[in-house]
Amino acid sequence: MVSSHLLLEEPIRMASILEPSKPNFFPAMTKIVGTLGPKSRSVEIISGCLKAGMSVARFDFSWGDAEYHQETLENLKVAIKSTKKLCAVMLDTGGPELQVINKTEHSISLQADSFVVLTPDPDKEATSNLLPINFSGLSQAVKPGDTIFIGQYLFTGSETTSVWLEVTDVKGKDVVCLIKNSATLAGPLYTLHVSQIHIDLPTLTDKDKEVISTWGVRNNIDFLSLSCTRHAEDVRHAREFLSNLGDLSQTQIFAKIENVEGLTHFDEILQEADGIIISRGNLGIDLPPEKVFLFQKAAVHKCNMAGKPAVVTRVVDSMTDNLRPTRAEATDVANAVLDVMLFFWVRRTLRGLYPVDTISVVGKICAEAEKVYNQDVYFKKTVKYVGEPMTHLESIASSAVRAAIKVKASVIICFTSSGRAARLIAKYRPTMPVLSVVIPRLKTNQLRWTFSGAFEARQSLIVRGLFPMLADPRHPAESTNATNESVLKVALDHGKASGVIKPHDRVVVCQKVGDASVVKIIELED
Repeated sequence: MVSSHLLLEEPIRMASILEPSKPNFFPAMTKIVGTLGPKSRSVEIISGCLKAGMSVARFDFSWGDAEYHQETLENLKVAIKSTKKLCAVMLDTGGPELQVINKTEHSISLQADSFVVLTPDPDKEATSNLLPINFSGLSQAVKPGDTIFIGQYLFTGSETTSVWLEVTDVKGKDVVCLIKNSATLAGPLYTLHVSQIHIDLPTLTDKDKEVISTWGVRNNIDFLSLSCTRHAEDVRHAREFLSNLGDLSQTQIFAKIENVEGLTHFDEILQEADGIIISRGNLGIDLPPEKVFLFQKAAVHKCNMAGKPAVVTRVVDSMTDNLRPTRAEATDVANAVLDVMLFFWVRRTLRGLYPVDTISVVGKICAEAEKVYNQDVYFKKTVKYVGEPMTHLESIASSAVRAAIKVKASVIICFTSSGRAARLIAKYRPTMPVLSVVIPRLKTNQLRWTFSGAFEARQSLIVRGLFPMLADPRHPAESTNATNESVLKVALDHGKASGVIKPHDRVVVCQKVGDASVVKIIELED
């Protein structure tokens, strides 16, 4: 059972599979984002998620107000301090999301082969025959025969809690639909998704802009998840908006691909965005089921070759209510790692019963899959794709990884100010962790002096295999031998304390001395 993705030695002793895995300071090279919400907002639960491997906390503004999310964020800060685990913050916009309005919050039973009317009148009460929605342009967007999906927010796809509709008629601003399956909609918020239809709403809504310019600015968010990105212009518009908000000009934008429009313009979006989120939930509605895996694999490959993080959503959905994932879900996670997936988006932490266990299980599956990943094949494929002549930085990064593999280094230490050099090293997927030592720079806005570096360090937390540490700001950004030796000692001490570096280990160091970039190999003594 050997493929180009797997590194397995024949003959395989099957009993070895049952041997317990050795504990690691870094749970996995693949990173995990957890959504913080009702079931995962206490200091105790967040601390458990951080220890289990969560490195980015997602705050979803499709629901909840700024005050609610601020309370959760304050708990995250306490948890970070107590666990000494770094965690970045991602703000996820609501975007042009269509919703059914159910003010009474009563359950609504819908019967197959009956009819229901979707109306933009918010004053009407939601019933089995009438569903008010928050969008007045639906009747202009759809036609008879189109498919509409409605489900409870963060639906699992179960046919008992979500419903498929077929448009049969349009009457003024109302849309008449045939109910395709019986279902009970329970709860205050249901999302509505129209398959393969353009919805004439802005990607970055006025509400999104208000949230970013208040809550986002107050909390110096590291990442913006741009929901329902459909064109490269959506990313450019968001970046222009962030550029006028002080420090948020450094915030990285992750384009969330949720429908056929985003898929069609994927290459241009990838060029503009800092990373990609593959929203499998919505894509699974917009695309035929048999096409979803194909888009995922193609999108991940393109992200890998561009050296940009790829995030996949909707993993281990069954852990919303169960302590263990299904076999198919566990295999799904492992296969994504073998495709060199960089980051998993775990929404089951939002309202699931087992948020800490969910993070832990995903991390363990990732770690096991990484052990049998064939890095050599991937390295050669990436070098071939990049071609010649390589850029200066690309050449240094690939050389550092090649050297680390050849000498069986325990770790790569990379000195960086912007984080770019460390991200390029990670692009070649070394089998060992990369300590990204961020050297702060002194900067001014003509009113005050500040040190950069914190943003860059936290943003490393979304990149596979990168583990950041912020150097002492008293070290100058201009590198000298004395400075480098001093910072290197701190990095080595950190590696030893975390158990990554042991006596007699070899370490590859990538640094800049003056105008020269240097890759060197050091062998540690006792």
